[in-house]
Amino acid sequence: MSLLRSMRVCLVARTGSCPAGPLPLQSPQPWHAFHAGHWLSSASSKELLMKLRRKTGYSFVNCKKALETCGGDLKQAESWLHEKAQKEGWSKAAKLHGRKTKEGLIGLLQEGNSTVLVEVNCETDFVARNLKFQQLVQQVALGTMLHCQSLKDQLSTYSKGFLNSSELSELPFGPERKGSLKDQLALAIGKLGENMTLKRAAWVKVPNGFYVGSYVHGTMHSPSLHNLVLGKYGALVICEISEWKANLEELGRRLGQHVVGMAPLSVGSLDDEPGGETETKMLSQPYLLDPSITLGQYVQPQGVSVVDFVRFECGEEGEAAEAE
Repeated sequence: MSLLRSMRVCLVARTGSCPAGPLPLQSPQPWHAFHAGHWLSSASSKELLMKLRRKTGYSFVNCKKALETCGGDLKQAESWLHEKAQKEGWSKAAKLHGRKTKEGLIGLLQEGNSTVLVEVNCETDFVARNLKFQQLVQQVALGTMLHCQSLKDQLSTYSKGFLNSSELSELPFGPERKGSLKDQLALAIGKLGENMTLKRAAWVKVPNGFYVGSYVHGTMHSPSLHNLVLGKYGALVICEISEWKANLEELGRRLGQHVVGMAPLSVGSLDDEPGGETETKMLSQPYLLDPSITLGQYVQPQGVSVVDFVRFECGEEGEAAEAE
């Protein structure tokens, strides 16, 4: 049955009579006319739509539906979109749960006397390079930093802690502490369509007399948070110092490089002899950038003492990942 004939049959059923001639075809209404109620003019509708798309990043269709549902109220439309995305994200996360997540990124964030290292995993390196995934790593780093800064300071020595996947997921999100990081994880899964995990985090706080050196391998800087560094490997090296020196940042970076490259399991002692069972002790290992000397021989003239370190390798499994 043709479209015109079916429409005429419908009219007969409703009115009991059939029009003598063919039904006139009306031109389709413009997009802004399809809404529940006359809430805005065409120009302001388009402006609101574009503003909502820029602010939320959701599709044209979803933003239009949100504005129609909320009568043109931008704030309500934004909340409606986030609630819808959250529900769809949790649904997608449930479907993808169990798929392996061996790719991802390490995130390093330093603020004042606090430093955090986080690992967030996904299924493919393609998604790891996506801005939305990198923003998720940023949110996890910020959540861990807020947790670290909320803890009571140790005035005499440094403090270090670790968060496993479950603990990390329950951390509040954002400065207003509304929702949790697991909610942000579900949103990211819904948008990017891959399974993801908040694997782990480490934090370090130091008082005066200590310094945290850091290094991230495969570095890329976060586009919207200048002091967040992203990569595939990350290391923090905690040093005790007698005084602040101009080369301290470079020294800390080189120590971090050594930890990433040589993967020690403990700090060890300056008295340890190289070789044998001490090969996994940091200070007795051949220095990565000059294997003719040990790391201890490199550090000793610098006036610093290495007291601890943290090393993350994206996607690592087994004892190394569980040691924290």
